Amino acid sequence: MEEAGAHGRNVAGERVKVKRRGSRGRPRLEDVAGIERKLLAVALKEFMRCGYGGTSLRRIVSVAGISKTTLYSRFSSKEQLFRALMRQQVDHLSAATSLRPDAGRLDLVRGLKAYANRTLEISLKGDLLEINRLIYSESQRFPELGAAAAERTQLGVQQVANFIRDCAIADGIPCSDPEGIAEAFIHMLRGWYVNVMLTDKEVPIARRKRWVERAVDALTSARSDW
Repeated sequence: MEEAGAHGRNVAGERVKVKRRGSRGRPRLEDVAGIERKLLAVALKEFMRCGYGGTSLRRIVSVAGISKTTLYSRFSSKEQLFRALMRQQVDHLSAATSLRPDAGRLDLVRGLKAYANRTLEISLKGDLLEINRLIYSESQRFPELGAAAAERTQLGVQQVANFIRDCAIADGIPCSDPEGIAEAFIHMLRGWYVNVMLTDKEVPIARRKRWVERAVDALTSARSDW
């Protein structure tokens, strides 16, 4: 049986097959993920090359070889694109996994030191270092950069606070303000990091680890007062 609508007549009255226009349907999940990865990769290069203010969404679209509609269906503005880029870098950092290096007993001091070393190690090289330099150099002109950085900081605070809370329960040592201690810890790391970043000098691994040892020991020595 012939499919209805699959044939027609030409001008001579002869019966001919008519090509159907297929329905494109929704893109596959892997295609969507691939488009977003490509967008973020191109955006990263453009932000690094031109700075935040000099980066053009029009050029990102052109370099990525996609339409404006495709871009705006995923990221409504340059700020949203930059935030997505930062979230991607944080995911690559994976510092939160350092808090619980194995399935064994929770160890507050060990976990905080591992988290600090992982965070500083990754943040002092590669794309994340360049992103942070961009934020510090342009956040005064573009407050949205500061807002994005604050969002990232709050994520770290919450991760560490949850770890401190779990350790308090496991060790039977109460902590009245896990978020406050976590915030102090994160900002302690940031202060050291910014000082190193602004001087633009390479820090030996041994020196960084010694600082982490002293900083975490100083913080946790007052644990009974937390």
